[in-house]
Amino acid sequence: MDVAFIDDDEALRAANVQALTLAGFAVAPFPSGLEALKEIAADFPGVVVSDVRMPKIDGLELFRRLKKLDADLPVILITGHGDIAMAVEAMREGAYDFIAKPYPLDRLLVAIRHALDRRRLVLENRALRRKAEAADPDLPLLGDDPEMERLRQKMRQIADADIDVLVEGETGSGKEVVAQSLHRWSRRAARPFVAVNCGALPENVIESELFGHEAGAFTGALKKRVGRIEHSSGGTLFLDEIEAMSPALQVKVLRVLEAREITPLGTNEIRRVDIRVIAASKVDLQALVRQGGFREDLYYRLHVAFLRIPPLRERRSDVALLFGHFLTRAARRFRRDPPLIDAAARRYLDTHGWPGNVRELAHYADRVALGLAGESDVSAAADGPSLPERVDAFEADEIRRALAACRGDIQSTLRLLGIPRKTLYDKLRRHGIDQASFRNSGD
Repeated sequence: MDVAFIDDDEALRAANVQALTLAGFAVAPFPSGLEALKEIAADFPGVVVSDVRMPKIDGLELFRRLKKLDADLPVILITGHGDIAMAVEAMREGAYDFIAKPYPLDRLLVAIRHALDRRRLVLENRALRRKAEAADPDLPLLGDDPEMERLRQKMRQIADADIDVLVEGETGSGKEVVAQSLHRWSRRAARPFVAVNCGALPENVIESELFGHEAGAFTGALKKRVGRIEHSSGGTLFLDEIEAMSPALQVKVLRVLEAREITPLGTNEIRRVDIRVIAASKVDLQALVRQGGFREDLYYRLHVAFLRIPPLRERRSDVALLFGHFLTRAARRFRRDPPLIDAAARRYLDTHGWPGNVRELAHYADRVALGLAGESDVSAAADGPSLPERVDAFEADEIRRALAACRGDIQSTLRLLGIPRKTLYDKLRRHGIDQASFRNSGD
């Protein structure tokens, strides 16, 4: 129902209902405010239009009762000349609009359309907040997309299995969230979770950071230092951006994974370590192996269990849910009421490419909560990928979806995509997609 129209004058009520119906609105007519109150509930999806002068309860009293029911319900009051002061008072109390008699139909139609647009925004925002609040706070990587559900299910299956894991996902997609959740759900949860960003540590210190050193092992080593690997013994070692690791260091890490032992710098002492390794890469590591940029034996040693986090552009249906969650969290953190998400913000959520994935979306929610979102976001969207880049990304996403749906079976994928075998293989090479990694994507 778009409009609840209330007027005790039967002829005027019938004429207005007919006009509004011809204009495309779904209208429910009521002869009195009391009758309308029986049918209108909180979250009523439309607009209330009411005459002011009516028996039993007038339009102003009806408005006040509706406001108690739902403070954001738009109420438009129809007033005679002598009722304008009353209507102005109602506007101060929050009535949406008042229209003085006699009025052209266009004036009423414009007011109703604007009020309906606002009502839809209010109800969409409420639905987002309810969904975000109902989400399990212990659930990593929120989302209803089937790929996310499969990812969470696979995480639960392997969390308590003492095996190494390789996580692949773009920047900002939540790789460390996955690693922390696997640790928290495992029997190692009481022991340390140690994160190392292999791309952030300089080459001349990363070996000392990982393996530790004895006093005097090198210039400036004034005292013994326990390395990150040894510190994580009994717990979980998270190696982020493992693709940035140098070839020499890859050899040493491979030995740790195979023997579960380390030798700190400056000593020949071998120390046993009880670790579970979760490695993460923001690039296709297997493609990097084929290009000679990563050791094949280390790749397969890490690839005991494989998790791929889909980028946000592949699960657009989750953007609104995630945004509602981040906005509620940001408003709480900044001690503000969550703002109303207008049509411009909704368009931005629906059309932006989100190259920074969930991290970028969370930062955008912070800006919206602080009232800082606006022109900069529009210009940022304009400075995004070119049309050919967006087309390539779309094509790669569709191929990945088809492979996932067919669990890596080439014949089924060819039928689903409707392209020749050679074309598919050419596109797999061009986009760096590993067909074999999808063979167990439904497990």
